[in-house]
Amino acid sequence: MKISVFRKEHFNAAHRLFNPEWGDQKNNLYFGKCNNPNFHGHNYDLIVKLTGEIDTNTGYVYDMKKLSDLIKEKVLNQFDHKNLNLDVTYFKNLNPTAENIAVVIYNILRPEINESIDLKIKLYETERNFVEYPA
Repeated sequence: MKISVFRKEHFNAAHRLFNPEWGDQKNNLYFGKCNNPNFHGHNYDLIVKLTGEIDTNTGYVYDMKKLSDLIKEKVLNQFDHKNLNLDVTYFKNLNPTAENIAVVIYNILRPEINESIDLKIKLYETERNFVEYPA
């Protein structure tokens, strides 16, 4: 019997959506206001979903305190109140779209969680815009 548990976290970060191989006109066409050279910010909501079997010894799929600490150490400490383009090494050569941020977070957390537990990342960039990985 599999069941899912969820941990919701929050972080604030600035970014600029920009492809350095394109000129200003093409960047503005594709990214609009999100291409602001002075950056812009979001209040991101992160939901980490773990799905697995309930451990008969603990009654847990995963210890939620451990998950909270893991997210704080591996994600929030690196992303919160940062400029993703300038301060976070994962985005030095990767456009920090919501899609890419979700994949990066997944890749950070996946090695830390037993493979028998499925991991899914849901990232809200705004109340109305969010992504989920893997789909």
